[in-house]
Amino acid sequence: MQKVISIKNGVARKPEWRMRQPVNFELLANEHIAIVGRNGSGKSMLADIITGKHPLMEETSLVFDFSPSISPYCSDNIKYIRFRDTYGGDTDRTYYLQQRWNHGDMDESTTTVGDKINEYKANTQSISKDAEAWQQELLKLFGLDTITDKYITLLSSGELRKLLLASAIFSSPRVLMIDNPYIGLDSPAREQLTEMLRLLTTWNKIQLILIVSYKSDIPNFITHVVEVKNMVVGNKIPYLAFFESKSYGITNKKDNFVEDIVTLPQSKEEYRSKEVVSMRNVNIRYGTRTILKDLNWTIKNGERWSLTGKNGTGKSTLLSLVCADNPQSYACDITLFDKKRGSGETIWQIKRHIGYVSPEMHRAFKCDTTTLKIVASGLNDTVGLYHHPSESELAICRLWLRIFGIEHLADKSFLRISSGEQRLALLARAFVKDPELIVLDEPMHGLDAENKTLVKRIIDAYCQRENKTLIFVSHYADEMPQCIDHNLTLTRIS
Repeated sequence: MQKVISIKNGVARKPEWRMRQPVNFELLANEHIAIVGRNGSGKSMLADIITGKHPLMEETSLVFDFSPSISPYCSDNIKYIRFRDTYGGDTDRTYYLQQRWNHGDMDESTTTVGDKINEYKANTQSISKDAEAWQQELLKLFGLDTITDKYITLLSSGELRKLLLASAIFSSPRVLMIDNPYIGLDSPAREQLTEMLRLLTTWNKIQLILIVSYKSDIPNFITHVVEVKNMVVGNKIPYLAFFESKSYGITNKKDNFVEDIVTLPQSKEEYRSKEVVSMRNVNIRYGTRTILKDLNWTIKNGERWSLTGKNGTGKSTLLSLVCADNPQSYACDITLFDKKRGSGETIWQIKRHIGYVSPEMHRAFKCDTTTLKIVASGLNDTVGLYHHPSESELAICRLWLRIFGIEHLADKSFLRISSGEQRLALLARAFVKDPELIVLDEPMHGLDAENKTLVKRIIDAYCQRENKTLIFVSHYADEMPQCIDHNLTLTRIS
C-alpha cells in the first residue's frame, strides 16, 4: 500500500515544537483521516510536523510519496487551511479591527470575490471540462457566484471560509488539510461542505485530513481517526472502532467559579439604562448591496438575546452598530444606553460599557505578547496593551483567566498557544471590565465540547447579576446558553 505521508519516531528540531513522545503517523493511499483532540492537546503541532513547517531532527523521519502527482514538493501537494485563515490569515498586515465597516477605505483596486475566483482559476493547470463544471457547481453550492462583486474585506467569516475552501479545492492538492472545517458556517453550508468533501474523496485522488475538536465534527466518509492527548499522538484507529471506544469522553470537571462571578462588586460608573439598544428603521448599504433594511430592534436592560441567521445576512454588521464600530451608525436612528448616537459621546465612552468578542477581533490580534496582557487590554478596549495595569487590575485579569481555565497560560505568548486557547483568552478579555452589555459573536469557534460547556456556564452565571445584558450569535443551537430569553433572526435582503 502506497504511503502518501509517513512519519517514524519524528522529533522536532526545536524544543518548543516537540510533542511529549516521538511522532508516528501514516496516511496510506485512499485513506481519509480525522485528527481529534481537545484544545491545547497538540493537534496543530502535529499538522505543522506533517506539512514540514516544523522540521524534524532526522530528515528521513518524514517521507512523502505524492504519486501520481508530477510535483515532488510538499507545498504543491498539501494544502493546509488553518484556523486563522478563516479570518483572512496572517499575511494581511494592513488589516485593522474596524476595516470591514469602513467602506471609504476601499476603491477600484480593492480585491473582490470575483477577482479571487479568477485568480484561483488562472492558477489551475490542465483543468478538464468535467473539473471546470465541478468548480462552477462548488461556487453555486457555496453561494459565491452571487457575491462576485463583493469586496473581500466585507465578507462575513462564513463567506470568507467558503471562499478559502474553494481556493484550496480549485488547486487540486494531493492532500487537503482543514483545521476545524465547519466553524463559521451555518447549517445548510455545513451540509453542503460535508457533501462536497465527500465528493472530493472520489475525485482526482485527493485525500483529506480534517483537524477537529470533538466527535460530532467527524463526517462519516472519514476512514480513520488519530486522537492527540496531552501532546502525544495516538494510534490510527478505523472510524467505526473509534466511535465504539470510550477514549474521547468528556470529563465531569468540577469548578467553583459561579460564586466568584455572581459576587463581583457592581461598578459605581455603570450605566443604568432602561433600553440598552434602540434602533429605528435602520438601513445599511455598501455600494449597490443592501445589508440591513428598515430594521427595528429594542433591547431592554437585563434581556438575553440570541441573534441568528444564515451566513451573509448581516449579523456582524448589526453588531458593528451596537459596538460603535460602524461609521454608518451616525446616519441611523440608534440609541445606546439611553444616549442617541452622535449626541456627543465618544466611541470609547460607549465601548467602556461593552464586552465584545468576534471572528474579526480574533483576526486583529497578532500581538506577540503574553496572554495576560491580551486579557488586560480589554480594560481599555485596545488591541495592544498601552498602559501598565495596576496590581488590582492584574488580579482581576488573573481571576478571569482562572475562570476560563487558562491561568497557566498567563505568561505564554498569545501567538504560541492553540487557537482554542486564544479564543478562551479573548473571552476572558471581553468579561474583564465587568461590562453591562456583553456581545459574543460566534464565541465558541474552535472550542472543544468541554470548553463549550464551560463557556455556557460562565455566561449563565454572569447573566444572573443585576444590570447585565447579553447578545449571543451562533449557528449551533447546542451552543446557546440557558439564559437566552429573546431571539432576532435576520434574513438575506434580496
